[in-house]
Amino acid sequence: MGFRCAGLVLAAVAATAAWVPAPANAVATADMAAVVKAAQLDPRKPDTTPTDGAKASVLLVEQALQAKSLLDESYVDGHFGTKTVEAYAAWQRSLGYTGLDASGLPGRTSLRALGEGRFTVTDELTPGARVTYHGVTVNERTKAMLQAAEGLLSRQFVLTQGSYNPGGDPASAGTHDGGGVVDISVSGMTEATQTTVVRTLRQVGFAAWRRTPSQGDWGYHIHAVAVSDTDLSPPAQHQVGDYYLGLNGLANRGPDDGPQVTKVTWEEYQSTH
Repeated sequence: MGFRCAGLVLAAVAATAAWVPAPANAVATADMAAVVKAAQLDPRKPDTTPTDGAKASVLLVEQALQAKSLLDESYVDGHFGTKTVEAYAAWQRSLGYTGLDASGLPGRTSLRALGEGRFTVTDELTPGARVTYHGVTVNERTKAMLQAAEGLLSRQFVLTQGSYNPGGDPASAGTHDGGGVVDISVSGMTEATQTTVVRTLRQVGFAAWRRTPSQGDWGYHIHAVAVSDTDLSPPAQHQVGDYYLGLNGLANRGPDDGPQVTKVTWEEYQSTH
């Protein structure tokens, strides 16, 4: 074989090696972290703008719900609004979940099941087991977040209310019924220190506010909700959505009165620290 022929053969081989067809059974991927964030934020928005970075994954979820006749095609738009929440809750109930486990906020097991044959799940979230921390019940994810904030502040918190406490405090309006929510005592803290604590909690992934008696039937304390905790009660989910919209997490949906930070989830904080 001459040099010219050999060169042509090598070029053909190289071209063939450079083009590798996608497998016939390639499956799409849904980013769970993005889907869960959208499920908290989108229902609180005044419009149907998708959450940044979540549209493609939410579309996969909505298409799967539509295929199961749980969501009308008109709502398959990448916006995880109230109709999508209702459809996802119906999916959770079809799997045998009840109560807070069927709130419409995607969990790892239900999302994996929904994606069978349609998509795989990446960036999975889990709250972990329930544990006791500083005398109250929280989950492992919330405990890790609190420990990170305590480490940054070089102080330990006094927790006056934990998570998974349905009916524990009527003034809480159900926010503590599920996971991811704590109240922190401000006894002995100056107002400036309280603000610093709120800022630090926000920096590690909490939606947090300093609460005062003028706002409701409670004493001074700090209220913190772990963003993207998949055990959040619906009222806590709404507080997260309002936090991202620059609101105070109260029924009056007033402007956020806390220190401004770059809003992150726990997982996003971990990725940069």
